[in-house]
Amino acid sequence: MNALTTDRLIRYSKIILMAYISFFGLLVMTHNFTDYDSNYTYVAHILSMDTTTASDTIKYRAIESPMIHHRIYWFIITLEVTYTVLCLIGTYQLYRNINASAEIFHEAKKFSIMGILAAIFIYYVCLQTVGVEWFDMDTSQSWNAKDWARHIVDFIFPVMIYITLKVER
Repeated sequence: MNALTTDRLIRYSKIILMAYISFFGLLVMTHNFTDYDSNYTYVAHILSMDTTTASDTIKYRAIESPMIHHRIYWFIITLEVTYTVLCLIGTYQLYRNINASAEIFHEAKKFSIMGILAAIFIYYVCLQTVGVEWFDMDTSQSWNAKDWARHIVDFIFPVMIYITLKVER
């Protein structure tokens, strides 16, 4: 039986953290497919800017077309499926290479990194940047996902840094 060394524990911790992110993605996907309307309503209000305190000088940014709301929401769902699948594959690749050399284990991180980058795109670029800075989402009292998205990024970005570090021997 292999002894649990610090190097081995580091490898296991990277797999476990990727499994956490994958699990989160699976829950988000399940929610979006089984309760489409709740998050669609969220997206529609953000895009419409109908609950923000935005001034009239930026109200031209609002998108009021339900067809475009659905298309943007499906784009977000597609990105969530993509990041979840990439993270699941990444978790599997890390697990599959748990006993491999440091170089092979490091190379097995590709899908994990791609998955986390896709997740950061959704939660940082789409929600925190576009949602807040373009659609003024942070001024809405009822349809504001800024803090929720920030908490996700606050977890996954440090995980990406940790995953990418080549500390395994």
